[in-house]
Amino acid sequence: MPRTKTTTRDAELLKRMDAYWRAANYLSVGQIYLYGNPLLKKPLTRAHIKPRLLGHWGTTPGLNFIYVHLNRIIKEHDLNMIYIAGPGHGGPGLVANAYLEGTYSDVYPDVSQDEQGLKRLFKQFSFPGGIPSHVAPETPGSIHEGGELGYSLSHAFGAVFDNPDLIAACVVGDGEAETGPLATSWHSNKFLNPLTDGVVLPILHLNGYKIANPTVLARISHDELDHLFRGYGYNPYFVEGRDPSKMHRLMAETLDAVMQDIQRIKTVSRKEDTRSAHSGP
Repeated sequence: MPRTKTTTRDAELLKRMDAYWRAANYLSVGQIYLYGNPLLKKPLTRAHIKPRLLGHWGTTPGLNFIYVHLNRIIKEHDLNMIYIAGPGHGGPGLVANAYLEGTYSDVYPDVSQDEQGLKRLFKQFSFPGGIPSHVAPETPGSIHEGGELGYSLSHAFGAVFDNPDLIAACVVGDGEAETGPLATSWHSNKFLNPLTDGVVLPILHLNGYKIANPTVLARISHDELDHLFRGYGYNPYFVEGRDPSKMHRLMAETLDAVMQDIQRIKTVSRKEDTRSAHSGP
């Protein structure tokens, strides 16, 4: 069950996670908007802003939020986990986190972890001769671009088939969820064998809007959304709110509950398999 009391250690950890999240958000918004002046040491002027803005800020803070919380459970449980980002043009978030943790500079030494490297990181995003606005192959570790909307969940399931130790955390954009391939992919759980396959953890990023108007899943009631995903065969958890401090605590507690669910499913499957093997013909 989710923890109901936050210890001093937990509070300090959540405080550091919030700082990491805010740093990733700054790196993300800098990629979208800034051509120069990466640390804002000078008063911001029009000359520092890119003439054409690409990248979806609306989805990026959520992607960064999920990233830091998945990092926490990976470390606590020593997990083999991959992060698949489905929302379109969420590239600045994944690039920001790769840069923040040092991976990006290891792969691209010219994008160094100093002011000059930060300027290069910001300038190259969605810029001629730079990198695209989605999680392109240039992004370290990328197996899914997040620009070809609709395929994130099928890629997640494909990654865990015959890979029993892997957990694929798949963030699905609510605009992406309206595509045919994604709507069908929810049913891929029918093909998973908990003994021989890994785990897919779908995370619907319901921020309410796609490019032009509200999303369908944002227009239905909370109960209808809950029933919809239970019908698909999932046990839905809702993490929603506006206060970052409360959201960090809620997300941490929810992921702890999800990990208990995963462990329970795996344990029950192994016990049932053992009983079946012992019963014989």
